[in-house]
Amino acid sequence: MSIIPVRGIRTRITARPLLLALCCAAAFPVGAEQVMTVTAPGEDPGMLVTSTQTPRQPVPASDGADLLKTIPGFSILRSGGSNGDPVLRGMFGSRLNILTDGASIQGGCGSRMDTPTAYITPKNFDTLTVIKGPQSVTHGPMAPAGTLLFERQPEVFSQPGIKGSVDLLQGANGRSDQNVNTAFGNDSGYVRLDGSRSVADDYRDGHGNRVPGLWRKWNSGVTVGLTPDEDTLAELSVGAGDGKARYAGRMMDGSRFSRKSVALKLEKYALSDRLSKVSWQSYYNDTDHIMDNYSLRQPMGEKRKTEVGGVTMGSRLSGVWETESTQLTAGTDVMRKTHRKKSTAGWRDDAQFTQAGIFGELRQTLSDNDKAIVGARLDRMQADDKRSLQQASRISVLPGAFIRYEHQMPDAPVMLYSGVGYTERFPDYWELFSGKAGQANIHELKSEKTLQWDNGLIFKGENVSAWASAYVGRVSDYILFDYSKSPSQASNINAAIMGGEAGANWHFAPHWLLESSLSYAWGENRSDGQALPQMPPLEGRVTLNYRQATWRTGLMWRAVAPQHRVAENKGNVTGQDLGSSAGFGVLAWNADYDFSDRLKMSVGIDNLLNKGYSEHLNLAGASEFGYASRQQIAEPGRTWWLELNYHF
Repeated sequence: MSIIPVRGIRTRITARPLLLALCCAAAFPVGAEQVMTVTAPGEDPGMLVTSTQTPRQPVPASDGADLLKTIPGFSILRSGGSNGDPVLRGMFGSRLNILTDGASIQGGCGSRMDTPTAYITPKNFDTLTVIKGPQSVTHGPMAPAGTLLFERQPEVFSQPGIKGSVDLLQGANGRSDQNVNTAFGNDSGYVRLDGSRSVADDYRDGHGNRVPGLWRKWNSGVTVGLTPDEDTLAELSVGAGDGKARYAGRMMDGSRFSRKSVALKLEKYALSDRLSKVSWQSYYNDTDHIMDNYSLRQPMGEKRKTEVGGVTMGSRLSGVWETESTQLTAGTDVMRKTHRKKSTAGWRDDAQFTQAGIFGELRQTLSDNDKAIVGARLDRMQADDKRSLQQASRISVLPGAFIRYEHQMPDAPVMLYSGVGYTERFPDYWELFSGKAGQANIHELKSEKTLQWDNGLIFKGENVSAWASAYVGRVSDYILFDYSKSPSQASNINAAIMGGEAGANWHFAPHWLLESSLSYAWGENRSDGQALPQMPPLEGRVTLNYRQATWRTGLMWRAVAPQHRVAENKGNVTGQDLGSSAGFGVLAWNADYDFSDRLKMSVGIDNLLNKGYSEHLNLAGASEFGYASRQQIAEPGRTWWLELNYHF
């Protein structure tokens, strides 16, 4: 196979388009979620709940990271066509807590080739919940950047029946997806079946150059639920998946992304006048990942292959006590993550992490317009180094807490909120054990300590609505990777962070809607007086939608500013700052048509003007594909897609 090298030509953005994006974000808020456009918060301040089934632009998601990049505040660390690494507000890795139906999953690659979101097919879930900042204690150890919940909702059948959906997608660059979600049952229980397949070939950038980005993946799942009465749920889920992906930005490709999972959930409601819910769940996730330099590319030199994996087991027990003005959620959770490598002698564990925690979160209504939420948790963390016969262990007890105040203005449709959160994050596998971390033992790196202040508002008017969120924080012992040293090394620094997101929408005429959003993240390495690396640049989006009863169409313009605040050769286990990056602007078009209440068609063209550009968060292209040293991977050029959705 012949790969044409990417030329890496960067485009420039003028001040005028960026100024327009800023003005629109400030003046025209984003309200409820609109099809294929930007996404805004729901009723709960600081929390966003969105459907994973809604068509999005750019081309509908092939994995969890693709879905996240459509939400303001998120970016993706590009390494090829799929399986990018999600970044929220410039924070990466275990600074993001990612759960699927309450379960955690861990990849095996020492450079995060198989991120947790690589094993997630969004359309196999119903909703995505994003909690920004350390503002929740009920979903495992508090993550400083935020918590992401991919969830399936229990099926409800009042009488025997069957329901579901079928999605078929075709697009440029050989893109072809098929998704089937169906459930059947009665008032005593149900069975849900999920299946998906997604394939794509290498894509062409805006200059017509081929970029390695092929993938082939499938996922499936079966869920059996028992509902003997309206206050009882017992649910057993079994899932599996596999795939392969070619990476323009890595020296090897992923030839296996095998996943096996089992989960059990028991819930009981309305146990008494005060005890409204008791929930217990337990799960097991197993990943098996193979990377090599010969299955999906022509090898240069000796053939190489590595097989790694991870096993994650966990359990959670919680209860909810409620009165007219008070809600208390309390419980305990445990988790064990084991990383392993395979050799001719078979699998061998090289690291193990064990966590046990207790938590409590109180929501107190103070008046008709005021509410306070307070949460705290305590976690015992243990890391075991199993790489040699002389095994070493490290144990830490880490606290986390937050308090948030919410106020609904009585004479205006405005909700205000402000919250302070503190969390301590234990170093993860990639920071303690990966070759890039360069640690001599597991005791050298300190735990990160984040103190963050989050504020925001939500305004909902008749024709105009708006939202804004802002944060400022201090991170003591921030874990930073330094690639200027040989070998690379992870160490602790002190950092300051701040930024925020804002959005608006405006129904300025019948059938017309103008939407916009703006996001910005800033960080400083206070120990060295440098910029904090891997920070996404200022980004704005503006969408103009026209809607009729059965059809809709829209234009979306995305404008990204240049990024000159960089720290070259500094970063994280996956990426590093390669230098300054140019800004760009891209235009996209979408439309959808309802043939009936059950059948819908969506169509779109991404990068309508076939712009050649690269994202700031990026990997340097691999020399095997003809890339120059530190040359960034270009984004897809003009890309069309067509999706049919049938509900029954």
